[in-house]
Amino acid sequence: MKKILMLWFIALTLMATALPAQGFEAGVRGYYWFPALDGDIKYSDNSLDGTKLDLEDDLGFDDEYYPFGEIFLGWGDHHLSFSFYRADYDGRETLTQDINFGGETFTAGDTIKSSLDYDVYDFTYQYDVLDLENVLAGFSLGLVGRVRVLDLEAEIRSETTGLSEKEDYTVPVPMLGLNFHLGILADILEARVLATGMGYWDGYMVDAQAELSFTPIPYVDIHAGYRTFFVDVDTNDLELNYNTSGLYAGISVVF
Repeated sequence: MKKILMLWFIALTLMATALPAQGFEAGVRGYYWFPALDGDIKYSDNSLDGTKLDLEDDLGFDDEYYPFGEIFLGWGDHHLSFSFYRADYDGRETLTQDINFGGETFTAGDTIKSSLDYDVYDFTYQYDVLDLENVLAGFSLGLVGRVRVLDLEAEIRSETTGLSEKEDYTVPVPMLGLNFHLGILADILEARVLATGMGYWDGYMVDAQAELSFTPIPYVDIHAGYRTFFVDVDTNDLELNYNTSGLYAGISVVF
């Protein structure tokens, strides 16, 4: 994964130096997300069906908040970006019934510690199919293609017996969508709605966000919005139905 990130960074740098200055912009964006957690997980093996476990009620996960980072560039109707965030959830519960996770049985009365950690890498390209911007107001609509790499690790460990089981899962998911932008007062105030998703043979993934931004000084935008991320994975051994949704706030700097 580090090699992929380095290649992507080099590609962005080369494109930035090779493109004409007219109509070109580049920048960085960062924000903090405050999502609520909801979902369940089931991990089986070939001989034993796993137990479906609620992330909050059965594993004791609480809501966690985390930062996002993004770099972007654009020229004319074309836009490229790369973003990354990492989420870490941990819980501790005493079991009231036997459960199975990855072929291992954890018995009632065991105190278990559980974790769900994942990294999300987004490689995004947008092409503006409609651009009706003018001096004071206007809007644009872009077609979005995205490759999202989800790198996930789930583990349950018994504090009572020392028994543990872990599952690692990494998958690149292509996604398609739209980005709508509305500019007001010469883009001092802006509204954006971005939605991407894809259904595939073993699940689906949807990511959508809506935000307002304010430009108090040139080259600096302040953002606030709402984002929701749905993922439904159903492979041969892992089932994960998962949603994080909530408000976020951040800042962008354009060079």
